[in-house]
Amino acid sequence: MSRKYNILILGASYGSLLGAKLLLAGHDVRLVCLPAEADLINSEGFRVRVPVRGSGEQVEIDTRALPGRVSASGANGVDPAGYDLVGLAMQEPHYASPGVRELLQKVALAKVPCMSIMNMPPLPYLARIPDLEIAPLRGCYTDPSVWQAFDPALMTLCSPDPQAFRPPDAKVNVLQVSLPTNFKAARFTSDAHTAMLRELAAGIDASRFQTDHGPVELPVKLRVHDSIFVPLAKWSMLLTGNYRCVERDGLRSIRDAVHSDPAASREVYEWVASVCKAIGASDDDLVPFAKYAQAAQGLTKPSSAARALAGGARNIERVDRLVQMIGEQKSLRLAAVDRVVALVDDWLARNRNADRAPRTAVTTP
Repeated sequence: MSRKYNILILGASYGSLLGAKLLLAGHDVRLVCLPAEADLINSEGFRVRVPVRGSGEQVEIDTRALPGRVSASGANGVDPAGYDLVGLAMQEPHYASPGVRELLQKVALAKVPCMSIMNMPPLPYLARIPDLEIAPLRGCYTDPSVWQAFDPALMTLCSPDPQAFRPPDAKVNVLQVSLPTNFKAARFTSDAHTAMLRELAAGIDASRFQTDHGPVELPVKLRVHDSIFVPLAKWSMLLTGNYRCVERDGLRSIRDAVHSDPAASREVYEWVASVCKAIGASDDDLVPFAKYAQAAQGLTKPSSAARALAGGARNIERVDRLVQMIGEQKSLRLAAVDRVVALVDDWLARNRNADRAPRTAVTTP
């Protein structure tokens, strides 16, 4: 490893997956999370259970045994100027929360390069897409004002393709990887910041995890792409699977959303791909429907967005509405997508009208 980086990650659930890979490569990671999570991570580290490709087995990464150092805290008292890179691994509604909002403003003012690991791309990243009208899209965000101070040149997007969740019978510092695919990041505007990403990716590639049977190579790598559209390939997957888990009065698994009517799923998937191509993506940036459909066979739970709605969430990431509105800018409409957006709107309206305390979405994409 040519250089040791100091990395701040906002979000200790999904963020701990990338954090574990960076720690294994020898970098230091600070996680921003809830106080109870921070206390547990500072005393016990965290653990990530990852399947070993080709073996049918899984290993548990204990961060206390890794070469990099991990620490955790709440949002207060964090100085982002002391970090080389900031990872944004919370879901979009959380950035409007007290404490997190203020930290996000500090990050913007510190001019630290940021890599978003969100399904919902931050507005400054969308501003990097030529000829895309940003102002009409602000209403898709819980509070678009939290992104105003960011320089688009310092924001990139990393598609959170790996699937992970917190096992219900485990402590909050345990994460289980269910689909060990790669993180796909777009380059920064700056060659120097992009070189840092490529160096981090190379370090993750070279790292090995020590087991009782010797060192093994673990899945879930970081891949850096020159095209800014590569991370948007996730949009087709989200609208075909994740958001179509939502039904009028219940939920279904991602697998059932995709495979109960494959022709309808393909129509949605390819329509979203056409929206991506209308704003500049190429076929090489995107993932074929057949490959996604095969992966969806193993996704036997409802998506986190659907579960959040069922749990009473009053705000979730609205990639469904974002893609719908970008499609409208390019004169593209699909009735099936309009129905999905209307269903999510209805769930949110019912949750907001219910006599219950405010809730936010869960943090696993």
